[in-house]
Amino acid sequence: MTANLDKSQRLAAILDNVRAIGPTLRQRAPEAEKAGRHSDETIAELDAAGVFNIGSPTEYGGYELSVRQQLDVIAEVSKWDGSAGWTSWVAASTNWIPAGSGPKVIEEVYGPKWVGPRVAGSSHFPASKGRAKRTEGGWIISGGPWTFGSDSLWAPYTNLGCIADDGDGTFLLGVQVPLDQLKFIDDWDVAGMCATGSVSIVLQAEELFVPEHRCIDFRDITSARIESGLEGSIWKAPALGWAFSLMAGMSIGLAEGALDRFLERSGGRPIRGTTYKDQLQAPLTHLMLAEVHSKIQSAKLMAQANAAETDRLGELAAAGTPADGEYMQKFSARVLAETAFSVKWCAEAIELLQRNSGSTAIMKFEPIQRAWRDARVITLHGALNLEALSENWGRLMAGIQPHNFAGITTLDRFAPAPMKAA
Repeated sequence: MTANLDKSQRLAAILDNVRAIGPTLRQRAPEAEKAGRHSDETIAELDAAGVFNIGSPTEYGGYELSVRQQLDVIAEVSKWDGSAGWTSWVAASTNWIPAGSGPKVIEEVYGPKWVGPRVAGSSHFPASKGRAKRTEGGWIISGGPWTFGSDSLWAPYTNLGCIADDGDGTFLLGVQVPLDQLKFIDDWDVAGMCATGSVSIVLQAEELFVPEHRCIDFRDITSARIESGLEGSIWKAPALGWAFSLMAGMSIGLAEGALDRFLERSGGRPIRGTTYKDQLQAPLTHLMLAEVHSKIQSAKLMAQANAAETDRLGELAAAGTPADGEYMQKFSARVLAETAFSVKWCAEAIELLQRNSGSTAIMKFEPIQRAWRDARVITLHGALNLEALSENWGRLMAGIQPHNFAGITTLDRFAPAPMKAA
């Protein structure tokens, strides 16, 4: 990737690279599903295409595209293979974790040369089975397993959620652990996103000492209270806007890929129970296609707007004029709810395409059935409970505070806080 490209040129180059390897990603997908993980060749090709650098800091050779630009990349990868889209989404949208952990962690994560995603995380919620006990110079961590470790097979470090207690009650600690200190349980046997290798994780030993600088109160990470030293405005952007706008991009890409495949395979195909000899000439197909388009387009426009607003909020914060806490709370609640609706609509669009593709569309070699399964998995993500997110956003719309709960998507943490030194 040429170093002097501006961001728009770099985005165009990365999209061209993904389109060039896209047919290969799609061809490899059935074998990757059987293996439960991407091949080393796929990881290397995504890396060479520039995909794993889109959200990395420019100070370390990353491309640091805007969230709006990253959305286009995630959608394009997902169009060819949902599991590759998921791996790319995690690699891009969780860069705020090391960035929020301070300069020492940033140097460790981004400084060395590496092929593959730089970032992985696991069990960042109150139900984490990880435990942390303070000791001289750091923490002793134990417990596990840490579940749903997306990208951990390929990243140099994985950030593990651990429950800690310093005497004032329990809190979640984000602990950055090197790859060589981890073991992976072969338990990723799932219905969709089968090649993401999102396995459970345990430590190589029963206990592990982790130095202080790699163990950060997760409230400090999510609130960006620790000064990163990075210049770009993206490091001031709201993490939920970044992560969830791109999450919608996965579903959008899957739906667009399924639509392309439907149009490709349907010409000249008869519709049973009718006199139509060519499915693409039938009015019932035209009505279905219009509905599919409308669902995808609605999801895309909302995701694009949320990504652009995430970038704007980052620019405001970087300029020293951040949005107030009330606005940030409402934006965060809204982007969560709108992402949940976006992935729902895309899954419904793929369902329509699947249902109108005939019985051959259930064959394992057919990309439409894989997109159908992958899209449903996104709707089941633990942070995308449509009804709960809708209630919280609706409460705010009605002038009532949302539910107060612990976890990454908590909505009561957005009042601007003073920065503190690492």
